[in-house]
Amino acid sequence: QVQLVESGGGLVQAGASLRLSCAASGRTFSRYAMGWFRQVPGKQRELVAAITSGGSTNYADSVKGRFTISRDNAKNTVYLQMNSLKPEDTAVYYCAADPDLNGLVTGHVGSWGQGTQVTVSS
Repeated sequence: QVQLVESGGGLVQAGASLRLSCAASGRTFSRYAMGWFRQVPGKQRELVAAITSGGSTNYADSVKGRFTISRDNAKNTVYLQMNSLKPEDTAVYYCAADPDLNGLVTGHVGSWGQGTQVTVSS
């Protein structure tokens, strides 16, 4: 129902910042919970940040204080501001949407983006 396209990934040094963007289609975007997942080859995809339709946010412990998720409903876009990046943040980052936050928390996501690579060198 919701189509998602990520952008903003790249190669940076430890301590640098990146902002990922996820552009969504669909008239009901503002009603969806949105999230960012990341995945390293050989490991399970993990939720790093989520934001509800009402603007409430939550974060994985590993990124608290460094990452900020936000949304601009007028632009149908969700962002992930990533500061103080560490080599262990290296992963493919995926945007996700679901009608309910529980879908993101459990990984039963209705819509996925194609992913954008973030690489942090030491």
